[in-house]
Amino acid sequence: MTIEKRPFGSTKDGDNVECYTLTDGCMSVEILNYGGIIRSVIVQTSNGIRDVVLGFDSVERYEAHTGYIGALIGRVANRIGNARFSLNEKSYNLDVNDGPNCLHSGFCGYDKRIWDVQTGDGALILTLRDPGASSGFPGNLDVEVRYVVESSRLNIYYTATCDEDTPVNLTNHCYFNLGGHDSGSIEKHEIAVFGNYITPIDENLIPTGKLLAVADTPFDLWNRTQIGKGLGSNHPQIVLGGGYDHNFVLSSNPNRAMSPAAVLEHDGLTLHCMTTQPGIQFYSGNFLSDETGKGGAIYNRRSGLCLETQSWPDAVNKPGFPDSILRKGEVYSHRTEYSLWETRDEERKMGG
Repeated sequence: MTIEKRPFGSTKDGDNVECYTLTDGCMSVEILNYGGIIRSVIVQTSNGIRDVVLGFDSVERYEAHTGYIGALIGRVANRIGNARFSLNEKSYNLDVNDGPNCLHSGFCGYDKRIWDVQTGDGALILTLRDPGASSGFPGNLDVEVRYVVESSRLNIYYTATCDEDTPVNLTNHCYFNLGGHDSGSIEKHEIAVFGNYITPIDENLIPTGKLLAVADTPFDLWNRTQIGKGLGSNHPQIVLGGGYDHNFVLSSNPNRAMSPAAVLEHDGLTLHCMTTQPGIQFYSGNFLSDETGKGGAIYNRRSGLCLETQSWPDAVNKPGFPDSILRKGEVYSHRTEYSLWETRDEERKMGG
């Protein structure tokens, strides 16, 4: 893997932003030190090169955008109900930025931070010290994220340590469109998600604490299904979410073995997602609206989708959910892999 660096402007506070290009074989990935953002994933196909993730051409657009495009998310991804939780007999109040809830850790999550960057051991290494007082969480969290591109695979390694017990749930909010970032709706993509249950949501998009079997619902995606078919359903959970915006249960073990989570296929490309995380949030881009993206492309509703591998949402407030607390002296460690192949070569290359 080769790594190249170029300037990408500066933030409104005057911080320099750099773009790192990771290349190996027929895949090239751009990463920003602002937000740890995946700005592009470019693959070579028999019909030419294709950029399959949504992104912007300037720091200003990323700063103004509220949809977390391509960014690292933390300290706690997804929603925390009523923006509060209790831990070790103490209550914590968080930013309220999504109805009554805290979404993706509030107004200054990891998507808005400048990360320190190093290279080594065939990886782009991003590090951040997150002082808990800045966002309402207990303790200081030291986070390291490694991006590795190898043989048409993008691997993301997450590690973290803390000096106090704290909830931790790290993910990346990359928006995929296998037809190309500028190709319009993802509704004709076919998707498979390997979960027998979802964590159903209430009217505020917070899990109810129960599990809903996917059988005989639009969430039964074990066999590749056209996304638009499910989006056309009047199932109450589809209506509540405005489409797909749900956590699929991959395991009740918060640290499962690396295993398949989802497959996406469209226009001759197939994406495989594998993870050690117990859940995956499939989000069908329901709230994208009239965003001017790379090269002047317009991103509207469902121009991209997210496959956010993570702990179950609001786990800190749900005793029956897998534990999301990182305790002092422990190491948070997870890995997610996105691999991209031309569909006709998928079986040969995955086997090789």
